Amino acid sequence: MRIGRTVIALGVVSLLNDAASEMILPLLPAFLVALPGGGAAILGLMEGIAESVSAVLKLGSGWASDRSGSRRPWLILGYGIAVVARPLMGLAGSAWHVVGLRFADRVGKGVRTAPRDAMLASSADERSRGLVFGFHRAMDHAGAVVGPGLALLAMGVLGMQVRTVFLMAAIPGALVLVSLVVALAGTGKVAAAPAAGRPSLRGLGRPMHVYLVAVLLFALGNSSDAFLLLRAADMGVALGQLPVLWIVLHLSKIALSVVAGAVSDRVGRKAVIVSGWIVYAAVYVLFGLALSPLHIWILFVVYGFYYGLTEGAERALVADLVPAQARGTAFGTFHFTVAVGALPSSLAMGALYQWAGPLPAFATGAVLAAAAAIVLLALPVTRSGDSPARPQGQ
Repeated sequence: MRIGRTVIALGVVSLLNDAASEMILPLLPAFLVALPGGGAAILGLMEGIAESVSAVLKLGSGWASDRSGSRRPWLILGYGIAVVARPLMGLAGSAWHVVGLRFADRVGKGVRTAPRDAMLASSADERSRGLVFGFHRAMDHAGAVVGPGLALLAMGVLGMQVRTVFLMAAIPGALVLVSLVVALAGTGKVAAAPAAGRPSLRGLGRPMHVYLVAVLLFALGNSSDAFLLLRAADMGVALGQLPVLWIVLHLSKIALSVVAGAVSDRVGRKAVIVSGWIVYAAVYVLFGLALSPLHIWILFVVYGFYYGLTEGAERALVADLVPAQARGTAFGTFHFTVAVGALPSSLAMGALYQWAGPLPAFATGAVLAAAAAIVLLALPVTRSGDSPARPQGQ
């Protein structure tokens, strides 16, 4: 089988975790803005700071899981922090309460992400790595369909208030931990290969360095998707419809995730990633030019294609570019690079959106995405799986 038990187990965990998270996220921007001290600039500050701290933790946990030889404890700790923090947003009395809890949620993500991706990479060879990561991303997005669906049911049918929906996220959150412990208990110890020396950025090699430059450029233009929800609300999409819009986005992501991951196994990662980044640039410009709620609905569908094209291939390329014993460090560095761009990108988006308008804000992200695609085209690779031409001395 090309998709094994560990991959399926981690997929189920991600589905449940995103169901808990995405019950909250589509409603969070409008909820935050309405609280005392809220606004677009605070939204940008919240997302930027939370993701930047998460970035440091991703780097540290990836390195630590390489050194310790075990990924699983980091997953349990990371998911546990998020499960506790998220539902407490239902008790928030000010925007700063939400900022603190969102911060804790992202701390949990920072702890678990790199060890989890390294575990996934070790569960596949180069010929199926794109498929494995595409499958995992599809399961993650399936949870992001279930979560808003539950929120829509709670608000639209049962008449619950937003705060109650946030508190109810504790239920699928608790199932995350139960599923993680039970699902991985029978797989034995999932270990990282012992590193021959201290893992370091320098030891990852030139191809990985070039890739990280491209990733950083893209990250600087890739602000939080919370701004897309804010744009939707500004264009007249009703608060009660935002969970539906979020479901549509994630269905669009699922549509290409597995297929694009498998295609990257055959034609190479670069072509698939560059295609996705071009889609992103075009859609961001169109978000700035949107004139009606109908435009927003269409753009959310097309925006999902960017995720489907890139998420699996981006992660598979990390695993292609480094040896197995350095994958925790490599994934930590990759996610660190993505997240370190979150603070300036989200701060810039919030400031530009509030004081210059949507078009300058979204156009800035589009330009940076196009620049990133150009840099990625310079990445030295061979055709098979886009594995690197091994640098001298490696």
